Amino acid sequence: MFHHSAISYEETIALMTREESRVSYHCLIAPDGTRCTLVPDGETAWHAGVSRFQGQELCNGFMLGVSFAGNTYQAPLTDAQIASALEWLEPRWRARGWTLEWMTDHRQVAPGRKDDLNPVEWERLRAAIAARFG
Repeated sequence: MFHHSAISYEETIALMTREESRVSYHCLIAPDGTRCTLVPDGETAWHAGVSRFQGQELCNGFMLGVSFAGNTYQAPLTDAQIASALEWLEPRWRARGWTLEWMTDHRQVAPGRKDDLNPVEWERLRAAIAARFG
């Protein structure tokens, strides 16, 4: 599941590495494409909250959370962020049996509660995923 952090890369890392933080992502991607692993794939990250996708509730238990630093309503995803996301997906795609239908954003699993990604940016990312893994 894809998100935007609404704050900078550095601020997101600082926030999520605090012991009292109640939010986390598996991966954070900076505007220049730099990635940071905040939670290993095999562990639960707290990125979805109350959520539902593909008939299942509580998406934290079965989805990996990837966030783009910043706010996609204020600035579009950079080409470097999209390329980095595709690179991150590459080893997981076949190993986990993912399909395009399993790619989603926070807005779609928590409608009315969350608004990330900007729908225009989600469509750009989804098109890039489809082109690469289609």
